[in-house]
Amino acid sequence: MALSAVHGDVEPGFAAVADEFRRNLSDRGELGAACGVYHRGRKVVDLWGGHRDRAATLPWEEDTMVVVYSTSKGMAATTVAVAHARGLLDYDERVAAYWPEFAENGKEEVTLRQLLAHEAGLCAVDRPLTAKTLADPEAVAAAIAPQRPAWTPGTRHGYHALSLGFYEGELIRRVDPAGRTLGRYFQDEIAGPLGIEFYFGVPESVPDDRIAQVKAYRRTEILRHIGPMPAAMLLGFMRRRSLTYRAFGNPRLRGPAELNRPEYRAVELPAATGVGQVRAVARVYGDLATGGEALGIDERTMGALTAPAVQPPGGARDLVLRVEAAFSLGFLKPSPLFPFGSSDRAFGHTGAGGSFGFADPDTELGFAYAPNRLGFHLRDDPREKSLRDAAFRAVGEQPRPRAAPAARPA
Repeated sequence: MALSAVHGDVEPGFAAVADEFRRNLSDRGELGAACGVYHRGRKVVDLWGGHRDRAATLPWEEDTMVVVYSTSKGMAATTVAVAHARGLLDYDERVAAYWPEFAENGKEEVTLRQLLAHEAGLCAVDRPLTAKTLADPEAVAAAIAPQRPAWTPGTRHGYHALSLGFYEGELIRRVDPAGRTLGRYFQDEIAGPLGIEFYFGVPESVPDDRIAQVKAYRRTEILRHIGPMPAAMLLGFMRRRSLTYRAFGNPRLRGPAELNRPEYRAVELPAATGVGQVRAVARVYGDLATGGEALGIDERTMGALTAPAVQPPGGARDLVLRVEAAFSLGFLKPSPLFPFGSSDRAFGHTGAGGSFGFADPDTELGFAYAPNRLGFHLRDDPREKSLRDAAFRAVGEQPRPRAAPAARPA
């Protein structure tokens, strides 16, 4: 079905997704964006529209790419899952078994499962990081290995906003027989086989004008949006010693739009600077939603990804985000505050400004959306949620409230 108000195609039954996409552009202040949906392994929605520049003069093209912020974490977690399926690592093994230097400062018993659930207490990195540092994997490893946990690992959780990707990257480098970085491993083992364009570290061969500019919000605007953004988290950003400030403050940036600068796009920051076509994220989740065959995901790994989240003994409240959250194996999982998907088997990740991608195995639905105008919602940005809800209505499902994830005994 050819569309007039926006560009792309939708399969019969999914026209409501296109309707909501149009409303985003006409009524919800969208600048530019793309949305992709896969159902039962088939691409059923591929939409793009609006503008790729802040001045709203250049159209968002079919091949436009965009930084997806923490939606990148889902692609990094998929990279780790592929390595798990191939027997290169085990979620319940100690991180130090693969990386002996990690054991410093009381981290000897931290497992990969705890690290990927944001339970390791490593949400902040004390040694200053710059774009130059991030271009050198050895320098990154030397900076993060001695980090002292902010709490006893395994007892609480707190969002490892930027640091998680550094640890995932070093683990992939350690366990891969070829010693590839996470970005190189992703290209060879995920992007290539699926025929998608998504990068951790954008090659010099990609022209800058193919990458959407990010329209950021002003600091004064944040104060007007307490509600969509948790007030306690915003207060945390104002205190330099808080875990919130420290988790997001290294490398030091003036705001999330800074991560779209060329020097940061060029390096691997797997938790925050994945850049690609939005349909690429949907393609990955579309395969995971149908069992992960194209990615070589085995039943054991898929069972781990779809298992309900288990909260640490200290409870569901995230010490960085300052709200209740649920994480497992590098992914966000459904929770009472964020009941995405049709069951607790769903998994995915949101990103700053409104992006989101996830797999829903029960309906075999893979979804992704990303804009270039940053919004203010930690989750359920109205632009994204309207598209997600329309996709679920198209497959005859309505997301249901979630029970709180079970707590792991102390």
